[in-house]
Amino acid sequence: MSSPTRPCPGTRRAVFACALVPTLVVAAPDAARPVIPFESCRADLIAFATTQAVPQTLADAQLANLTPDPDVLAATASQGEFVRPIWDYIEASVTPARIEAGRAKLAEQAETFASIEARYGVDRHILAAFWGVESSFGAVLDHPAVVKPVVRSLATLACDDPSRAPYWRNELSAALQILAWNQAPLDRMPGSLTGSWAGAMGHTQFMPSVYQRDAVDFDGDGKRDIWTSVPDALASTAQYLRAHGWKPGEGWGAEALLPEGFDAALADETTPRSLAAWQALGVRPARPGGIPDETAEATLILPSGIRGPAFLLRPNFAVILRYNTALAYALTVALLSDRLRGDPGLVRDWPRGDRALTGDERRDLQTRLTERGFATGGVDGKIGPKTRAALRAFQSSSGLPADGYADAVLLERIRGAP
Repeated sequence: MSSPTRPCPGTRRAVFACALVPTLVVAAPDAARPVIPFESCRADLIAFATTQAVPQTLADAQLANLTPDPDVLAATASQGEFVRPIWDYIEASVTPARIEAGRAKLAEQAETFASIEARYGVDRHILAAFWGVESSFGAVLDHPAVVKPVVRSLATLACDDPSRAPYWRNELSAALQILAWNQAPLDRMPGSLTGSWAGAMGHTQFMPSVYQRDAVDFDGDGKRDIWTSVPDALASTAQYLRAHGWKPGEGWGAEALLPEGFDAALADETTPRSLAAWQALGVRPARPGGIPDETAEATLILPSGIRGPAFLLRPNFAVILRYNTALAYALTVALLSDRLRGDPGLVRDWPRGDRALTGDERRDLQTRLTERGFATGGVDGKIGPKTRAALRAFQSSSGLPADGYADAVLLERIRGAP
C-alpha cells in the first residue's frame, strides 16, 4: 500500500480539511537529529501530542506502554517505487487479475462512481486505479501480513527515522486526534487505527493529516469512513485530486512514439509543448485519440531511456504525482486506468534485458555525479527528477543520448569519467 498520503513528507498523500480537528504544527525535517532511546522518545511524543489537542489520558493510553515495531523500519529501505525496475513495479499492479477485478468494481459501484464524477469531475477509471493500486480494491485491508496499528507504526518511525522525525511525529499526533474525536469506525477497530507500515489508512491509503484535511462523508452517515465505506474513500480521493488541480475532462497523457534519431534531451520532464509542436518534432501519440487536442500541452518523459516506452504527460499527471511522488507509482495508476477503460497495453516494450542498479550502486552513482558538479539533490539511492536531470547533464557533456536513464552501463561510464 502506498498512499497521499504517504510517508513522503511534503509530497504524497492528501490532506483533507476538517474544521473539527486543530491544525498541526509541521516542523521541517532535521537530518541531524540523533536517535534517542525509545522510552525517552515515547515520553517526548506524549508531551508533544498533548500540545496538539490530544487529551493526556488518550496519549498515555496509546503510547505509554508501546514498543517499537521492527518490521516498520525494515520497510522504509525497500519501497518498491524506488528499488525495483520500473517495468517490474508497474506489472506487479497492472495484472490481468487486477484489471478484471477493477472492471467488476466499476460495474458494481457504477452509481457511486457516476455521482463522484458529477460532483468532483474526476474520471472513474483514475479513481478505480488508485483504489486497485493502494488496497487491491479493499481486499488487503484485513490482511494480517499487511495491516498494522497506525499509532505503533508512526511512533516507531518518529523515534527511529531521525531524518524525518518531525513529519512522523506530526502524523502520529494527527492519528491520535482522529481517535480523540472519535472519527474512525472504532466499533470495527476498537481503540486503534489500522493502516500500512507507514501509517496510511483505508481503501485509498490516506495519511492521518491528509484524512483530516480532505476526507469527506459522501454516503451521508455522519462519518468520514475511509476504512469501511467505499463511497467515502473514493470521494475523498476525488476531493484530494480536485483540490490539487485535477482538470475535469482531461486525461493523464498517453504513450508516445519517437522518430528515428530523436534528441533525447528534449524529454526533460519539465518543458511543455503543444501536441502540434511535438508532432512537428516527429513525436506522436501511440494510439489515435491519446491526446485529442493539438493545442494541449504535454511534457515528454523516457522512464527507461531512449530504448523504452515514451510518454506525453498532461498536467493531470502532476496531480497523480502529488499522491505519490514516485514516477513508477504515478505511471502504474495511469496505465492501470487505461486498461480499466478498455485500452490495450503499451505499444513499445521495456528494455527488460537491462540490469537494475542496486541501492548501493544508485547511491554511488549520485555521489559520483555530485563530485563532478552534477547536482542530484542528495544521495538517497532514489532516482528522482533531480538525479535524472543530473544524468542528462552528464550524458550531454559526454556525447551520450541525454535520456536520464540510470543503468549499469551508464554507471560504469560515470565511474570511468575523469
